[in-house]
Amino acid sequence: KQRIGLIVDEYGDINGLVTLEDILEEIVGEFTTSIAPSLSEEITPQGDGSFLIEGSANIRDINKGLKWKLSTDGPRTLNGLILEHLEDIPESHLSVQVSGHPMEIIQVEENRIKLVKVYPKLKKGSE
Repeated sequence: KQRIGLIVDEYGDINGLVTLEDILEEIVGEFTTSIAPSLSEEITPQGDGSFLIEGSANIRDINKGLKWKLSTDGPRTLNGLILEHLEDIPESHLSVQVSGHPMEIIQVEENRIKLVKVYPKLKKGSE
């Protein structure tokens, strides 16, 4: 069973067909059929206490999963957070500190940060 609607003009002539999905996409935006990766797929703990994190990882998910406090006021992803902090597109192996966390850009692809190594947060006084 599928819900559809017919589009008619002022004369009652049928101009087209629309599905409920079409209507919802107009209201809320494009639906994606792919399933978003889980946090365990985007964050890989390393032996030295650091984490390899995909640039596309959601900041709120990172904060929740790792009990961190990265800024959630602006960008939604780690990639966006770093780009906003740098105000530039970085090269691979650039190091930066965001919200007290030292980060090393591991992989950049097509102007996007793909992979970041994030080290444990620096203690106050050692920054």
